[in-house]
Amino acid sequence: MPDQRKAYTYGLLTVLLWSTVASAFKLSLRYVDYVQLLLYASVVSLLLLGFIAGLQGKARLLLSFSRRQWLRSLVLGFLNPFLYYVVLFKAYELLPAQEAQPLNYTWAITLSLLSIPLLKQKISLTHILALFVSYAGVLVIGTRGEISSLRFSDPVGVGLALGSTIIWSLYWIYNTKDDRDPVLGLFLNFLFGLPFILIYCLLFSGLRVSHFYGYIGASYVGTFEMGITFILWLSALKRSENTAKIANLIFLSPFVSLVFIHFLVGEDILLSTLVGLVLIVLGLFIQQSRRRTLQA
Repeated sequence: MPDQRKAYTYGLLTVLLWSTVASAFKLSLRYVDYVQLLLYASVVSLLLLGFIAGLQGKARLLLSFSRRQWLRSLVLGFLNPFLYYVVLFKAYELLPAQEAQPLNYTWAITLSLLSIPLLKQKISLTHILALFVSYAGVLVIGTRGEISSLRFSDPVGVGLALGSTIIWSLYWIYNTKDDRDPVLGLFLNFLFGLPFILIYCLLFSGLRVSHFYGYIGASYVGTFEMGITFILWLSALKRSENTAKIANLIFLSPFVSLVFIHFLVGEDILLSTLVGLVLIVLGLFIQQSRRRTLQA
C-alpha cells in the first residue's frame, strides 16, 4: 500500500547511509587491505541477509529453487560480491575517495552502453548527449582539471574505478532474468561469492587483521553498503506512489558523500571533483529524463 511519507523516510535514510560508505572504505583501508575488507564485510553481509530472510520467513523458499537458479547464483556471486568489490576496493586503495566515488557513480551510463549489444536496446541522441556529458565529468575528475594534458592522476586507479562499473552493469543485466525473492537472491549470491573471496584472500593477502578497527570498518561496510541499505531502498520503492520520486533522491548521494569525505577522511575537496561530479550527475539526469519521457 503506497505511503509516500514512509517512502521518503526510507529513501532519504538509504541515501544518507550510502553517502557514508565511500568514507567507510577509505577509513577501513587504513587498517586492512582491500581483500581483507571484502572478506570480512561479505561475511557480515551474508549473516545479516540470512537473519533478515529468516525473520521474514523466507528461508524455506530456498528448497524450492531449481538447479538453474542455484547455478545463476554461482555466476552472480562471482560477479558480485567477488569480482566487483575486488576491483572497486582496489580502486579506493589507489585513489582519493573524492575521485573513486564519482567515477564509480557512472555505472548507470555504462549500463546503458552495455544494454545496446546485450539487451538489443537502441541508443538515442539523448543517450549520446548523456554519455558525452557524464564522461566529460570523468575526464575532469581523472585528470584533476587538466583535461588538455589527458594525463590521469593514477591511470590504474581510474581504470579500476571505471572497470568496476562494467562488472556492476553486467551483474544487473544478468540479474534482470532472476525472478526470485531479492533478499534470498542476494543472500545466495553472497553465499556463492564467499568461497571465491576466501581463496583470493588466502592467495594474495591473509586472514589476520592487524588492528581491531579493521573489523569494525568491515562490519560497517558489510551492514550498510552490502546489506541493509538494499532492503531499505526496496521498501522505499515499494511504498512510493511514483518510483521516480524516490529514484531522484539518489542524485543527492554523491554530493552528501563529499561532505563526509571532507570531514571524516580529511580530504580537501578539489574544484575539479565538484565540476566533474556535476557533469556526471547532469548526464545521469538527462538519461533518466529520457527514460521517464518514454514511459509517460
